[in-house]
Amino acid sequence: MRVQVKSPEQIELMRVAGRLVGETLALVSAAVKPGVSTKDLDRLAEENIRSNGGIPSFIGVPGPITPFPATLCTSVNEEIVHCIPRDDKILRDGDIISIDCGAIVDGWHGDAAITVPVGEVTPSVQKLLDVTEESLWRGMAACLVGATLGDIGHAIESYVRSQGRFGIVEGYGGHGIGTEMHMDPFIANVGQPGRGMKVGPGMVFAIEPMVNLGKPGTDELEDGWTVVTEDGKYSAHFEHTVAITESGPQVLTALEDGTARIAKLNAS
Repeated sequence: MRVQVKSPEQIELMRVAGRLVGETLALVSAAVKPGVSTKDLDRLAEENIRSNGGIPSFIGVPGPITPFPATLCTSVNEEIVHCIPRDDKILRDGDIISIDCGAIVDGWHGDAAITVPVGEVTPSVQKLLDVTEESLWRGMAACLVGATLGDIGHAIESYVRSQGRFGIVEGYGGHGIGTEMHMDPFIANVGQPGRGMKVGPGMVFAIEPMVNLGKPGTDELEDGWTVVTEDGKYSAHFEHTVAITESGPQVLTALEDGTARIAKLNAS
């Protein structure tokens, strides 16, 4: 396994791509409402990325049947990840939608995702969103020089397990990122402390927990892309791109770098 290590200057270049992803997610999230199609959101994202000098990362990614055809993955309710936007997929009150976005600027990638409620959702669904997002921050806070991949997975897993009976999706997870969108290492959302590869300065990871309201089992649909929950219950997905530095994790896709939030977690 060869893990790409970036210089501080290269991390700053990745921050440009990351900021564009964060700004695009903020724009698209604000457009989420009942009656909007997932393809409407996709068009908005592509226009924003291209008009700001970026290239959508996902378009043309090879798949088992066809290359991915869109700028966003827009996964609704029981869809976990990788769902293709469609004009006939209309959002309804009470839905949730995972919006996964990637962009390339000057050869460097940013990758992030957020799950957004559509109108009013039930308290149990809102808790699913809150727990999944917080588990992402717990995982990023564990991205410290000298930590292991097992420490990162354990930080995510232990927090989710402490919050109730949720299913943590296995087999899908985070990854290295840099001059390519998906690079070594694979980063599971479960783990044992002290196990796995050690984390070093200059590594950059996309951390992305996927948590189900029901059981952790998954199915893949016939399109070769869409992954859904096996039991048909809702799933949430959050992701950020984070750089490991001697001074601590830097969140490259957050509109604010997240340093204060991570420092508070590590101090507790």
